[in-house]
Amino acid sequence: MEQNFFQHESADVDPSASIGEKTYIWQNVQVRATAKVGSECIIGKGAFIDFGAVVGNRVKVQNYANIFRGVTLENGVFIGPSVCFTNDLFPRAVTPDGRLQDYLDWKCYETLVKEGAGIGAGSIIVCNTTIGKWAIIGSGSVVTRDIPDYALAFGNPARVRGFVCPCGTKLPERNNLAEEENVTCPECNKEITLPACPELIKKD
Repeated sequence: MEQNFFQHESADVDPSASIGEKTYIWQNVQVRATAKVGSECIIGKGAFIDFGAVVGNRVKVQNYANIFRGVTLENGVFIGPSVCFTNDLFPRAVTPDGRLQDYLDWKCYETLVKEGAGIGAGSIIVCNTTIGKWAIIGSGSVVTRDIPDYALAFGNPARVRGFVCPCGTKLPERNNLAEEENVTCPECNKEITLPACPELIKKD
């Protein structure tokens, strides 16, 4: 079957991996067995996509990012350089009796990054979390909890500092985090329904 994606000669793509058409896989990338990469993606130099990881369509994975088993990236997601996902909440190299662990010896925790979200360079995404659609994670952040749709979050641990439009513009301050709220982007005039986020209300 004719290959309908670009693969640099130094890239290592397992024959059982699924790669969509018009995707570009650049130097020294490794895509492991059964991984799924959608169409029109760009996988940058030195990136690692583990077995069973799922990458949607029109996703950009920048240089040296690590997408481990259990991670799903929906369509249009941006992963910055050297971003690292985790998939184990209790990491150990060996079992209690000293035997070297393999992948069957521990639970793989899943992570979901929803449509259009962007994760800045050098961020660490701790597993068992969801990053909402069109959210932005600032560079160098450590995500340890779920991030709502359209949220702007950064820091260690990452905390929600506001909300953003899909165009990237910061949205007006919210009046009521406890309920859904309709806002208009001051840049592109898009109307957006922000989710209720009662977990973000500060307690006295």
